[in-house]
Amino acid sequence: MGSKERLLDSRDISPCAVRIRVRGQVQGVGFRPFVYLLALELELSGWVLNDADGVEIEAQGDGAALETLLSRLKNDAPDLAQVDEVSAVSVEVLPRLGFAILESRSGHAHTGITPDAAICPACLSEIFDPANRRYRYPFTNCTHCGPRYTITRHLPYDRPNTSMAKFALCPACRREYDDPLDRRFHAQPNACAVCGPRLTLLEKDGHAIRSDDPISEIVSRLRAGQILAIKGIGGFHLMCDARNVEAVARLRQRKQREEKPFAVMLAGIDSIAPWAVCGEGERQLLEARERPIVLLQKLPGCDAALPGVAPGMAELGVLLPYAPLHYLLFHEAAGRPAGTIWLGAPHALALVCTSANPGGEPLVTGNAEALRRLSAIADVFVMHDREIVVGCDDSVVRLNKETPSPLWGEGRGEGVAAIAPHPNLLPRGGYPHLNPLPQAGEEAMVKGACSDLGQTALARVGFIRRARGYTPRAIKLPRAGRSVLACGGWFKNTICLTRGDEAFVSQHIGDLDNAATCRSLADTVQHLMGVLEIEPEVVVHDLHPDFFSTSFAVGFAQQRGLPVLAVQHHHAHIASVMAEHGLAGPVLGLALDGVGLGTDGTAWGGELLRVDGARFERLGHLKELALPGGDRAAREPWRMAASALHALGRGEEIERRFSHSAAMAVREMLEKNFNSPTTSSCGRLFDAAAGLLGVREISAFEGQAAMLLEGLAQAHGPVAPMNSGYIMQGSVLSFLPLLERLADTDDAGFGAALFHSTLAHGLAEWVMAARGKTEINEVVLGGGCFLNAVLRVELSRLLNLSPLTLYHAQNVPPNDGGLSLGQAWVAMQELPC
Repeated sequence: MGSKERLLDSRDISPCAVRIRVRGQVQGVGFRPFVYLLALELELSGWVLNDADGVEIEAQGDGAALETLLSRLKNDAPDLAQVDEVSAVSVEVLPRLGFAILESRSGHAHTGITPDAAICPACLSEIFDPANRRYRYPFTNCTHCGPRYTITRHLPYDRPNTSMAKFALCPACRREYDDPLDRRFHAQPNACAVCGPRLTLLEKDGHAIRSDDPISEIVSRLRAGQILAIKGIGGFHLMCDARNVEAVARLRQRKQREEKPFAVMLAGIDSIAPWAVCGEGERQLLEARERPIVLLQKLPGCDAALPGVAPGMAELGVLLPYAPLHYLLFHEAAGRPAGTIWLGAPHALALVCTSANPGGEPLVTGNAEALRRLSAIADVFVMHDREIVVGCDDSVVRLNKETPSPLWGEGRGEGVAAIAPHPNLLPRGGYPHLNPLPQAGEEAMVKGACSDLGQTALARVGFIRRARGYTPRAIKLPRAGRSVLACGGWFKNTICLTRGDEAFVSQHIGDLDNAATCRSLADTVQHLMGVLEIEPEVVVHDLHPDFFSTSFAVGFAQQRGLPVLAVQHHHAHIASVMAEHGLAGPVLGLALDGVGLGTDGTAWGGELLRVDGARFERLGHLKELALPGGDRAAREPWRMAASALHALGRGEEIERRFSHSAAMAVREMLEKNFNSPTTSSCGRLFDAAAGLLGVREISAFEGQAAMLLEGLAQAHGPVAPMNSGYIMQGSVLSFLPLLERLADTDDAGFGAALFHSTLAHGLAEWVMAARGKTEINEVVLGGGCFLNAVLRVELSRLLNLSPLTLYHAQNVPPNDGGLSLGQAWVAMQELPC
């Protein structure tokens, strides 16, 4: 209870009255009906309503009943609710009869919007019951499930303020909506086939497809190998039969997505077994109401069964149906069985399910927009007439395991026997990956193992992309401050707005390399400001002057006369994790990523920092490598391999090892130090290793070389780190000896495992040396390289052998998707109230 003052005496049998304020995620989750039923049960009189602050209640009755009410508001709240505060003040006892739900009251918003939620079991039962009036209705929902954020224009969350406003309720739906004892009481998206949204099927030329049964037609088209653009909750998906190699190849060709992995939608957990490893933690994530895409370790034969879906990757992205329409497709393919028992059996249908965002542009959300932007990709369009107010892509997560996965837990004798671990970092009981069980107390030392997943709070979640199901859930900050607009970076852009002690990180916006995504950033700022009624007092951006997010922030601030602040990229990465965990500092921050502009004007990316509030100090960095050709080297790992050879004094090998027409020019660039800026980037170190091992010479998408290297390491199994594989030269950590060994290694799998092992040991020794000098025991790990499970697990285990406390990203990704949160937290400390 927010108020510490005891307002009630449970022994008092005379009437008492209180006014109660409930704050948090309490609108659109069935909170008012919950309060109404509690009041009836406890024989209380009064009322409840929604307002811009959350939920307000006046309740009158005996003291014991009111004490029970206050306790149960927090402890027994509906599943979708997130109660942050319950406070109460005494009010005058008045003559009252019964308990009522009053009309919502508008005002300046101090509450949050509920994220979209997957269809609940009760609604699922209805759409599979031939006797139910919602049988096979693809827009079924109730107060416990369905769209929320993506249909809301502004608060309070009432039907007139959503895209359901144009759908007048039929008498049957109206009775449900008005009945406080019905689970659809004030369910704003409530509808049925009589009064609600409807499906429309169109050919790619826009002509209607006449069909008495749209669901059957959709499944027939998928089975025929066609590509369908299907409008969902947060935007359009492109779908095809994942088992049809020609359909998958056509989708790749039309979407111009040569090798980047696709996700697969399957009917249920039992359908996953042939292709991927799915433990209890993964199952919790897959079945959670947020319904993210979950990365699962592939089993042998996966690529052969699903050709072209995720080529060369160690993991397969899997999601389960979350909208009624998705379930109805699998229901149709299964022969329309009655009930839900069929969902517990394996089903053959597997659907590629990828975002409809051609050319890396924003997700398509509108019907006319879909025909215009997707006609060159999709054969058929599945549309409906419920507007998507704000686009929201699927979230992507991975279960973070503090012990090795089975595929990394069995070593190859060759590597283990050949090279001994570094003696200063030899773990208790031997090399860590040879024992898949955690040491006693080990897990307790790792903070940030759980996300804000609600019913999956026990699962250790690592965000790769935070969007549908999580956005715009508030992230609690350690203290309140001025309202900040943080505009993120260039890649994987998000924006963040703060209000008091809450941070609202937007859905994934994307890379700011095209005009449409840049417009999307501006639109997202306006929508979040409007829907949350936040007027920023400070604007913050990345230090890089050429990012669109920077120019947008500066222009936004100038138009409103607001102070504007630049925050260094890697400082923001560490601050993002600090914000989540309530850390003021000082901490040691290890920031490993692809690139970020440093305060000295060079490209950073492998940084050891001391961070204390709004201030940071660069304690050390990885040994720089040249970038021959500038940014092009980030897309062509062979160039980074050439750079490594040059740094090793083996530049004469470049043309012999790489047959590219530019090989001679690259060698000359390096020799003359022309168009070859340097970088301390850990991401480019991964690229150099991949290029030297022949894993990848040119990347088809960002991070591909590093992902392939990780997959090879997992498949090979652990090896001991290379003795003298790294050198600490003062504050600079060099892995040139390791790169030289890789240049002479023929076994790419062994080389990948050796790279990960030696990298982790070198980083751990580097951090421990800094700890010895600074006497700081709290270590924060941030940056996109910590999406690499092999590196993250091994480095965490090594550091946990020492008296350190580690902090990882928890509620946002460690990559640039979490950058805006860190920027906001730095600004709140730099410019306090």
